[in-house]
Amino acid sequence: MSETATTPTVLDVIDVCKSYPTEPPVHALRGISFSVTEGELVSVVGPSGSGKSTLLHLMGTLDRPSSGEIILAGHRLSELSDRNLSSLRAHHIGFVFQSFHLLSSLTTLDNVAEGLLYTGRPLHVRRELAEIALRRVGMGHRLDQQSAKLSGGEMQRVATARAFVGNPSIVLADEPTGNLDTKNSDAIVELIEELSAGGATIVVITHNLEIAETFPRVVGLRDGRIEYDRGAVA
Repeated sequence: MSETATTPTVLDVIDVCKSYPTEPPVHALRGISFSVTEGELVSVVGPSGSGKSTLLHLMGTLDRPSSGEIILAGHRLSELSDRNLSSLRAHHIGFVFQSFHLLSSLTTLDNVAEGLLYTGRPLHVRRELAEIALRRVGMGHRLDQQSAKLSGGEMQRVATARAFVGNPSIVLADEPTGNLDTKNSDAIVELIEELSAGGATIVVITHNLEIAETFPRVVGLRDGRIEYDRGAVA
């Protein structure tokens, strides 16, 4: 009798708490637990102060929890040194930011190639992979364009290409439509859905419930706790 194959888990967040030693203390996350499996497209939504940004920093290895555990691509983050966390981040995590974070003096090709800077690949390989990624997001005609001369929607496509160029285990998108008008926002949502359909694992952080609800799974945060988790893989 054959066994049903299970989809590998990319991210486990296990009873994670995060507090800041202010006066009085700020308890940003209060026992968060959820998992993301390979190929999932998940939105994390909540109002300001719900803990979204804190959770993003913890999932992205940019900060450590006060308690609990995060397992990313099979690695227990609590067991890794800061140096090993940096290596894990370079090889397994892609980031898409609201403010793009492109270098205005570089071409789109070299901005995307910068996403592979810490992977040890030589420049010509990084540029070859960057071109493939840019063509994948519909920016193949802008390879030599300085990023400062791109529209907001084009900048976010370049930033998205940079996040995906290394074929990371997971991509974390932080308010990826926050600086865009409705037309470009819709286009970026469509692009994220297309990349997900191609097998990418993506978590989108947003305060916009309308955008969050377009994705197959929605995790709602409020006051540092999970309020609901709709559409989770069984």
